[in-house]
Amino acid sequence: MYTDMPKIACTRTFGCQQNEADTERLRGQLRLMGFGFADLPDGADVMLLNTCAVREHAESRVWGHVGELSHWKAERPGRVLVLCGCMAALPENAEKVRCSYPHVDLLIEPRQIGSFANILSAYLQGKEPYHSLEPDQLSAAVQRAAPPRAWIPVMSGCDNYCSYCIVPHTRGREQSLSMDAVSNDIESLLDEGYKDFTLLGQNVNSYRDPSGGGGFPELLRRVCARGGDYLVRFMTSHPKDCSPALLEAMAGLEHIAPHLHLPVQSGSDRVLAAMNRGYTAARYLSLIDLARSLMPGLTVTSDVIVGFPGETEDDFEDTLKLVGQAQYDMLFTFLYSPRRGTPAAQMQDLPRDVKQRRFDRLLELQNSISHDRHAALEGTVQRVLIDGFEPKNDRPLTGRTPGGRLVRLEGGPEWVGRFVQAEITAHTTWNLFGKIGGNASCPT
Repeated sequence: MYTDMPKIACTRTFGCQQNEADTERLRGQLRLMGFGFADLPDGADVMLLNTCAVREHAESRVWGHVGELSHWKAERPGRVLVLCGCMAALPENAEKVRCSYPHVDLLIEPRQIGSFANILSAYLQGKEPYHSLEPDQLSAAVQRAAPPRAWIPVMSGCDNYCSYCIVPHTRGREQSLSMDAVSNDIESLLDEGYKDFTLLGQNVNSYRDPSGGGGFPELLRRVCARGGDYLVRFMTSHPKDCSPALLEAMAGLEHIAPHLHLPVQSGSDRVLAAMNRGYTAARYLSLIDLARSLMPGLTVTSDVIVGFPGETEDDFEDTLKLVGQAQYDMLFTFLYSPRRGTPAAQMQDLPRDVKQRRFDRLLELQNSISHDRHAALEGTVQRVLIDGFEPKNDRPLTGRTPGGRLVRLEGGPEWVGRFVQAEITAHTTWNLFGKIGGNASCPT
C-alpha cells in the first residue's frame, strides 16, 4: 500500500443521467477527503467506474475498461480500483470480479453511495480520519460540472418491476427526497449561476414528499416559484403515472422546459402487457395528444425496445404505426437484451438477425420524422442556452433550445452560460445550425 495517502482520483461514468448525478456525489465525497481530480487514469491513485447494468452492451463496455485497467493497477499495486453503480449490485458480477478481475478493490452499490467516503476510508485502513465525516456532510457533498446545467435527483429506486428491467433489483424501492431539500438545492445553484435543471428519478411521476407535501406537480410548482431566467426539466416519466394534472402543471409554469420524455417501449398492447407496463397504446397516444394540445410546440421524445421476447411481426408493425402517429422529435431505440434476474430473461429470446432487421426499419422511420421536424424549424428564431465551446469545430458553440434540441452556433467562449436568440439556418437529422441574432449583445 501507499506510504502516503492517495491524493488524485479519476472517474468514468456509464449510463444514464442518474449515474451522472451519482458520480457528482461520489466526486463530492472524494473532494471532502482531500482528493484532486485527473482527467486520465495515468495520473490517478484511485480510479472509479460508475456503471450501468440496464443493457448487455453497457456491461460489456465496462468489463472492457476493467480489463484494460489491470495494467494500470500492475504499474503501482497500491492504486485503488472501485467499481460502482448498478453492475456492482448484481451478485453474479461480484463473483465475476472475484474470479476474473481480482484487481478490482471495491464494489459500491447505488444504495451505498452516501457512505462511499467512509467505505473507502475503511479500505485505506484509517490512515486519515475520513470516517469522522458525518452522514449529513456526505449527503451534501456534490462535485458538479460547471454551470449552466445541473442534475438534481429527486428520488431513487423504482417500484414498477417491468419484466425486462433490472433497476428495481440494483437501486431498490422508491424513496423520495423532501421538497425542501430539492428546492433548497436549486435555490443555491441559481445563486451559483446554473440556469438549466433536470429533476431525476426512475419514475418522477411517483414522487411523493416524505413529509406529506404533495406529489410531482406540487414539486414542479415549488421549484418554479423563484423569479429569474432559468429552466426546469425532468426525466423519466412513466406513462401509467403521467396524469393530466402533471401536464397541466407543465403548461402553466413559465420555467418548465417544453419537453416531455415519455418512454413507450412498444406499440403492441400484447407486448406492453408482457412487459408489465400498465397502459395501452391508445392510452399512451391520448397522453401525447393532451400534452400537445396544452403545450403547442412541445418536444416529445421516447424509448422503444425492439425484439422483446415473443414480439411478432404484427406486434412490431403496431410499434411502427404508433411511432408514425406520435411523430417524436427524437427516439432512443434499443435491441432487447436479457437481464439475468428479470422475468423476461426466462422467455425465449428472438434471433439477433430478426431484431436487427426490425431495429433498422424503426430507425429509418424515426430518422425521417426527426429530419422533417428539424427542417420545419429552418428560418425560425429559437431561444438557446449556450452550454459548451468546442474550439476545433467551425461552429464552436453548442447549446440547447428549451425543448432540448441541440444547436451549433458561431461565437467565442464568452457566450457560454447565456440565453441567446438564434436564427436557425440549417439542419441535419440530429442537429440544428444557426447564428446568434442581432438583438443579442456580446457579454463584456
